[in-house]
Amino acid sequence: MFLTIACVVFSVFVANVALGAADLTTFLNDVGEMIVLFIASLFFVVAILKREGARRRDSDTEVS
Repeated sequence: MFLTIACVVFSVFVANVALGAADLTTFLNDVGEMIVLFIASLFFVVAILKREGARRRDSDTEVS
């Protein structure tokens, strides 16, 4: 779920950058882009940490 949210938020960032590169109207300013990118990074880190924790739990139960 967290990885999906990270992908959606990052897609918003990419869409805004692509619109700006094409000289079209962007919907986020510089601060908005920074916040969106930060939120995407945050959700990505949470997803990776949850996946790592699940992997460690699975490997601990196999060893015991």
